[in-house]
Amino acid sequence: MKASTRLRTPALLGVLILVSIACGGTGGGGGEGETYTLGVSNTLVGNGWREQMICAIKAEALASGVVDEVVVVNENADTTGQIGHIENLISQGVDAIIINPTDREGLNSVIEEAIAQGIVVVAVDQAVTAEGAYVVTNDQEEYGYLGAKWLFEQIGGEGNVVEMRGIDGVPADTDRHEGFMRALEEFPGINVSQETFTGWDPTVGAQQALDIISAGDVDGIWTSGIDYTVVEQFQTANADLVPIVGADNNGFIAQLLEVDGLEGAAVTNPPAIGGVGAAVAIAALKGENPDQVVTLTPEVFDHTEESDLNSLYDPEQQVGWSTYVEIAPWTNYEAAQVSECAGPGE
Repeated sequence: MKASTRLRTPALLGVLILVSIACGGTGGGGGEGETYTLGVSNTLVGNGWREQMICAIKAEALASGVVDEVVVVNENADTTGQIGHIENLISQGVDAIIINPTDREGLNSVIEEAIAQGIVVVAVDQAVTAEGAYVVTNDQEEYGYLGAKWLFEQIGGEGNVVEMRGIDGVPADTDRHEGFMRALEEFPGINVSQETFTGWDPTVGAQQALDIISAGDVDGIWTSGIDYTVVEQFQTANADLVPIVGADNNGFIAQLLEVDGLEGAAVTNPPAIGGVGAAVAIAALKGENPDQVVTLTPEVFDHTEESDLNSLYDPEQQVGWSTYVEIAPWTNYEAAQVSECAGPGE
């Protein structure tokens, strides 16, 4: 059985924290035979993680049997642009909107406008503070902390490290940086010699990695998910590898298994969180009062854990995708449906 088809149990996913808020959520009880339209707003194009997130949303919508259409607005945009996404989806009469938010508070007015019109709104991957919105995330601060702590320990508690962040100002980047800084407080011998923003763009991350290699004097690199491209640049430059932290991207997992001398750690951050968000939206539309906040806690798998890494790796999967596909107890699709990336009616 391929790794991508294995059901990742809650024990392997880490602690699943469910926070219920009394009378939480919007959306009324759906009548028998009623179907729904889901809207999706994604503002980062060309990123494999986001592509898989959207595919997981489509797969869950299809598996539910109660969604007739998934309307995806998928274009690079800032907060102003995402407000336009949400306004457009409201005007199309969708029943729920799933967003990967560009800002923790900047979308609140338009989110609350949607909720006031009876539309369920679910923020996935990153949190918002809008009243009544559902929030379904990976614990991004813990992601930053766990990976940084592993890196600092791996290099013996002292040395120069590079922090390769995501998009400046977005909630996930801010939270991950806070986790990184929390770990840094525990290791006074660590010096952050450089901080970059990759925009979660593999091409940008690759160029930055080349610059870092050329500058030298680096003992370890923490990345916010732009990982396999960093390793590739070390190989291209025929440079000595340093310990590298990344996410559970399939390409990075392969490198941890196959590249001689590579010391690294993959911190789980499953894009299937999109499928969880879709499940929460559908449950709310059906009047099932799902938890208002769902948070997945990440785990760390490093280069010494070959059996665990093998369970995370699929040689047929895209390099930028994760094999964390099914998340119990939320998702209901088969792993193959995520790869097919076809929603209802497609």
